[in-house]
Amino acid sequence: MMQLLNVLKKAGKTFWLGLLLIYLVVPLALGNNNYVMSLVVAALIIGGIALSWALLGNLGGMISFGHAAFFGVGAYTSAVLSMQLHVPVMLAMLLGGVGALVAAVFMLPVLRLKGPYFALAILAYAQIFRILATECTSITGGAAGLSSIPGLPSLWGLDLSSKTGAYLVLLTIVLLFVLCYQALRDSDYGLALRAMHESEDATRVVGVNSGMLKALMLLLSAFMCGVVGAFNAHYINFLEPDYAFSSLWVALPIVAAIFGGYRSTIGPIIGAVVVYLIDQLIFKNILPSGHQLVLGGLLVAMIVFSPAGLLPLLRKLTRKNHAAT
Repeated sequence: MMQLLNVLKKAGKTFWLGLLLIYLVVPLALGNNNYVMSLVVAALIIGGIALSWALLGNLGGMISFGHAAFFGVGAYTSAVLSMQLHVPVMLAMLLGGVGALVAAVFMLPVLRLKGPYFALAILAYAQIFRILATECTSITGGAAGLSSIPGLPSLWGLDLSSKTGAYLVLLTIVLLFVLCYQALRDSDYGLALRAMHESEDATRVVGVNSGMLKALMLLLSAFMCGVVGAFNAHYINFLEPDYAFSSLWVALPIVAAIFGGYRSTIGPIIGAVVVYLIDQLIFKNILPSGHQLVLGGLLVAMIVFSPAGLLPLLRKLTRKNHAAT
């Protein structure tokens, strides 16, 4: 909690102006355009997953191809709790994150694996959970899925199930995750995790429990992704296994995180918004059937010219402009 307060104290005027912009200006400017607002919400969903993926990759030092497992488990947990046990939607979303965390507990044994072996093992878990969701028809509805999932409630006269309401809810969730990520990064645990990347054996010598830290990163990443998955279930009011555990929830967030700069806390969010909106609003209109090829080329160009991502590139250009003036 103290680390979180310190992060808020360090936030400058730019942060608070940006906060005002995204909370007020975006809904006022785009609130009447349901199509664009739906794209913005979709971009934030991808951004939330990208942030959880980046946390695991940046602090935990583990590359995952299986975040669809956490997304799907969180979605199904929240949907089932709200439909069958009549748990309030907001509480069910939080419990969706807990459900994803529990799913991650079963993955802890694979933490002994490294590199591509860990990534593939997590991917295998995602397929296992997809099969379980398909077979457990009495709970999940099987391949037919779940329909009429309770939507987001109304709060203080604002219908949170509307595009603007959903945007504000998801934006709050994602920003809370960003603050928690930054607080963790600035803490002693963050320092230990960064040192662990340089030499895991050396950190063990000085008493750092690298296994425990990796486990905590996996659990936190799963919780974050699960909450986003739960939100999505209540946002679209429908769920089926092939959608909930789709590879879409792996590929696009990874692209967004790398494009925006996965080693920064806000980079994955910016990457998701830029990549998804440019793809849907520009490239898709130019090339309806091949727009993702342009997106792939853009990602390759970013990796070649700025491997650290878009946000570090913008900071570098800003510093050059200031130096020139």
